[in-house]
Amino acid sequence: MSDSQTTPEAGQNPFLRTMDILEIMSILPHRYPLLLIDRVIELEPKTRLVAIKNVTVNEPHFTGHFPDYPIMPGVMTIEAMAQAGGVLLLNEFTPEERASQLMVFTGIQEARFRKPVLPGDQMRIEVTILQRRSTMAKLKGEATVDGKLVSDATFTAALVPRVRAPREGDKA
Repeated sequence: MSDSQTTPEAGQNPFLRTMDILEIMSILPHRYPLLLIDRVIELEPKTRLVAIKNVTVNEPHFTGHFPDYPIMPGVMTIEAMAQAGGVLLLNEFTPEERASQLMVFTGIQEARFRKPVLPGDQMRIEVTILQRRSTMAKLKGEATVDGKLVSDATFTAALVPRVRAPREGDKA
């Protein structure tokens, strides 16, 4: 259980909260090996979120990227930002509302990969909402390790129905 239910002390923002992995999994549809955030350490609803990703050598992408010099793929750092953004945006909905909707990537702009992310690193991911409409959002994400910027991007996401159209051959 996270400390999200505790009463803030004097001088703390009462709108900030944290989330553990079970709370994150109740919001995001992602599961291992593609669930890329481990904890939310700050959540300011409708504004910003800070999440943590503990990078471990036993993650499947390290077997091929690269066997003698494991580096977390840059696209995975961007995906971690998007998942943090998904928690920030979907947190505003009830579990019943989330059950019928997905938050999906619609674009990535200005992505930069500045330093490699290695096994053993703890990546701090901060996502801020730049613009918000009813079903669309534009966000800014930054990932740091030991206080140093490793990647950043601006990205867009859309809320879509969680309904898959039947494919040819599916049973009715």
